[in-house]
Amino acid sequence: MKLLRVGEPGAEVPAIVDGTGKIRSLAGIVPDIAGATLSPEGLAKLRAVDPATLPEIPAETRIGPCVGTVGKFICIGLNYADHAAESNLPVPPEPVIFLKANSAIIGPNDDVLIPRGSKKTDWEVELGVVIGKKASYVTEAEAMDHVAGYCVINDVSEREFQIERAGTWDKGKGCDTFGPIGPWLVTADEVPDPQNLSMWLEVDGHRYQDGSTRTMVYGVRHLVHYVSQFMTLHPGDVISTGTPPGVGMGQKPAPVYLKGGEVMRLGIEGLGEQRQRVGHA
Repeated sequence: MKLLRVGEPGAEVPAIVDGTGKIRSLAGIVPDIAGATLSPEGLAKLRAVDPATLPEIPAETRIGPCVGTVGKFICIGLNYADHAAESNLPVPPEPVIFLKANSAIIGPNDDVLIPRGSKKTDWEVELGVVIGKKASYVTEAEAMDHVAGYCVINDVSEREFQIERAGTWDKGKGCDTFGPIGPWLVTADEVPDPQNLSMWLEVDGHRYQDGSTRTMVYGVRHLVHYVSQFMTLHPGDVISTGTPPGVGMGQKPAPVYLKGGEVMRLGIEGLGEQRQRVGHA
């Protein structure tokens, strides 16, 4: 299933994409694409619904973040060996975990705003993993049973704030609008191999990132297991799994950063596309 949320910010309603690509309202069927809806039982309930019987929503309606209430927005750093190399950093011996502020979350096609004082705002296309079942100290063998589905994430980053302003990475990762999520939450049964998905990102039509989840250092199964050793994962938590090479910081002979006025387009095979115009806070 392709699940999404549509409507104005703060007033989104749950929806599903039918077999012909039309958006159908799930209002009255489930309260939101969040929490218990993402559980195995909640998803089974939705699979029993015939989308053709649901009210159609106009295609031009705004698409919001595909998860309604994200409990934790967990990110994995330097999880592609070639991206670590372009960042002049070693491949970490264990996954690097940091948290991105939930207030950064926006819809997939909403404007991304360069924060005040920013000099180095950058892009990162990433595979998002949405948790559907509580996970605490799970084994690798059990890990995939806790995944509800997958989505596209743009892990927008301010590199000066992240790297040069002391402390952890969080201050360069959690700025408002730095977390576009969606368009869809594609349920795990429709993504048989999350480690074999092509992914790309363009700025003003120039393709900077053109990679694949095949080159992840630590795959989805290991990441769900690993993160659950340090914190309990709950339905609606999102793990953003790292980015392939091609970020602005790694461009040669000189880095390329967003200045405002650009349009970013990005996508992952089978999970849809995002489009953001870049403005200023």
